[in-house]
Amino acid sequence: MGMPRPTVRAAPSSSAEKDAEVIRNAMKGAGTDEQAIIGIISQRSNAQRVQIMNMFKTMYGKDLIKDLESELSGDFRETIMAMFKPTTYYDAWSLQQAISGLGTKESVLIEILCTRTNAEIKEINACYQQHYHRSLEKDIVDDTSGHFKRLLVSCCQANRAELTPDQWQRLQTQGPEAVIDRNLAREDANKLFQAGEKKLGTDESAFLSVLAIRNYFQMRATFEEYVKISGRDILSSIDREMSGDLKDGFMALVMSAKNRPEYFADKLYRAMKGAGTQDSTLIRIVVSRSEIDLQDIKEVYLSKYRKTLGTSISSDTSGDYKRLLLALVGQ
Repeated sequence: MGMPRPTVRAAPSSSAEKDAEVIRNAMKGAGTDEQAIIGIISQRSNAQRVQIMNMFKTMYGKDLIKDLESELSGDFRETIMAMFKPTTYYDAWSLQQAISGLGTKESVLIEILCTRTNAEIKEINACYQQHYHRSLEKDIVDDTSGHFKRLLVSCCQANRAELTPDQWQRLQTQGPEAVIDRNLAREDANKLFQAGEKKLGTDESAFLSVLAIRNYFQMRATFEEYVKISGRDILSSIDREMSGDLKDGFMALVMSAKNRPEYFADKLYRAMKGAGTQDSTLIRIVVSRSEIDLQDIKEVYLSKYRKTLGTSISSDTSGDYKRLLLALVGQ
């Protein structure tokens, strides 16, 4: 697991002033020049887009987002709106939409809370409080129940063990074994085995206590030991032992540790498979991972599903929406 690789990086010599001007010209007169807008914003980082937005207001006394919103429509508009929201705000906004809509969209809560880093979750909590004047944790508690609720509350704490700078150093020079406690991994694996496969019914609390606090490298060691003890992969045990949202949540936690890009590749594949496309999922993952690990997600997608992510997006979307997504995916 090397450093994650994005598809979108900051443009080194861009000027927010020039960019704002090009976008303004693209929206003046009859019809909008969507191509010109796509050309710029797909080649800028989120922080640069936020600068363009601020510069636009300074230069023209107008709100770029409101202007774009009135000029554009449909999925293309949703993607552009997502791209201009600061990243943590976009996560907080997605969670709020998932909670406040009709019926909670549990899959969105799982996707965000089970895959973000401690630092990201702390920022999401702060952002949520700041924009909605409510506590994310309290909203989750009010909106979910049982062990699933506990799993999400646990994720909200942003308290998972992470490697110290010293451990990172050892990891780079000596590999994962240098930062793993094998005895602890065996103990944890045994605890998981006793809590699931070994007993009648499942002790979900025991699963949570192990999967909520260990760092990702330690968790991988636990999963290796688990196979030795139980003869099964941890994912297949969770699949057999649990159901519904709780199962999906634990699967996401495990996949986050094992192979986070694969988790997102699977979600993208499911969003486009079969009739109709879950466009919000497609937009959310492409936009939110573009500056983190979308390059890795693309590689997993290709090797697992035997076609490029770009090919799937091309056959499932159209027009400016398709062009913008493909530009973000880097195709």
